[in-house]
Amino acid sequence: MPVSATKSLRVAVLADSDTRWKWGALTANRIAPEYADIRLDGYLLRGRATPTARQLDEVGVRADALHEVTAVQFLHAVRQEPYDVLVLALVGGGVQAMLHGLGRVQEDGGAGRPKRPVVVTGYVGVVYEKLADGLLLRHGADLVLANSRQDADRFRAVYEGVGADAGSVTEVALPFLGGAAYSGEPGPSAEGGGRPYTVVFAAQPSVPENRRDRTYLLNRLVGHARRHPEREVLLKLRSKPGEHTTHIEELPYQKLVQRLDPPANLRLVYGHMGEVLDRTDLLVTVSSTAALESLHRRIPTAVLTDLGVREALGNHHFVGSGCLASWDQLDAGHRPVPDEEWVSRQGVAAGGAAYDRAFDTARARITELLDRPGDLPPLAPYYTPVTAPGYLPGLLARHHLGPDGTPLPGTPAAGKEPGPVRQIVRRAARGAYRHGVQRVAPVIRRMGEL
Repeated sequence: MPVSATKSLRVAVLADSDTRWKWGALTANRIAPEYADIRLDGYLLRGRATPTARQLDEVGVRADALHEVTAVQFLHAVRQEPYDVLVLALVGGGVQAMLHGLGRVQEDGGAGRPKRPVVVTGYVGVVYEKLADGLLLRHGADLVLANSRQDADRFRAVYEGVGADAGSVTEVALPFLGGAAYSGEPGPSAEGGGRPYTVVFAAQPSVPENRRDRTYLLNRLVGHARRHPEREVLLKLRSKPGEHTTHIEELPYQKLVQRLDPPANLRLVYGHMGEVLDRTDLLVTVSSTAALESLHRRIPTAVLTDLGVREALGNHHFVGSGCLASWDQLDAGHRPVPDEEWVSRQGVAAGGAAYDRAFDTARARITELLDRPGDLPPLAPYYTPVTAPGYLPGLLARHHLGPDGTPLPGTPAAGKEPGPVRQIVRRAARGAYRHGVQRVAPVIRRMGEL
């Protein structure tokens, strides 16, 4: 009888930011074999973007257990716990380090060790930069998830182009799509009131990255709110000052907007993106993944061209979507109409049943691997000490691993939690780092431009 039908499924998700925790935990639930009783253990990789309690609460994804760990501590946990599936929700370098570390765990386990877990990885959203670099760093996992048909084709082309096995590439969809379909613009109620027409600007931590462009976007948002006082205009923010997300935010919009005297109908909002989309009539962004969530719900969606259509902004990904527009056009009443073929290739706007079926192939592959007699074959990343001797050792060393995946000498004991003094010092160091990124670094850069 299949494993998934006879016992609970033990799944571990290792994530290095709030966004990747959301992706990893939701993905784990989406790809679990049917009828499996999932126990989900969350591991948050200690670093600059380790989620705060507020960020975790906002994500809204719960785990049966949650731990903050180093890479070496996570590998120690995998040695101790018989996990069935591991989801690596990390940047590419972190995935590569874990693949080599897990390979060493498998080799050191001996004949009596539990069966190697199925290893899954992928991307949080739109892949618009470092395609080859990021993909090759993820090669070696049992499943490399692609969020759309377009991505699956690109991923296979990269792997095949370097002579690597492309069999791990598995087409799915973004795991956080969903919610009610857009029902149309609000109208007045019988009492003469009703919900106001709502425009949401989905901000991004690092796009654009300079003060001039971010201030320009805020000025246009404020201008739109003043031009349309009957509308509610929301600036949807990812994090509060001092918090980090997947990307570093040196110039928080919260601070920039204070100087612009925004009108009363413009408000800053946090919280779950899905809840904000429930009341959205027009979603505006530069290139946020929120655009795909909006398109999935059939909400009018605009990807801004004001700063150009450029790879550095990520909005080049939306070429052909029908969603590209400028603030001038939006101020004048333009509502973009998405191209159906384009959205189909992105795995969005698929509808309830079709969206659920997007994960069928991944579920089937995981079930097959779990039910396979005997142990799974060793993990075989493309990068090895032979293929990348000048690149791989540095990647692994960042996570205190040697070229063979073993912990480097002097690495703190994997199973030992830091004492209270070390915990205080670590929190202070993290706070100092964030202060340096958001306050000191921009000042130094400005001084250098004088």
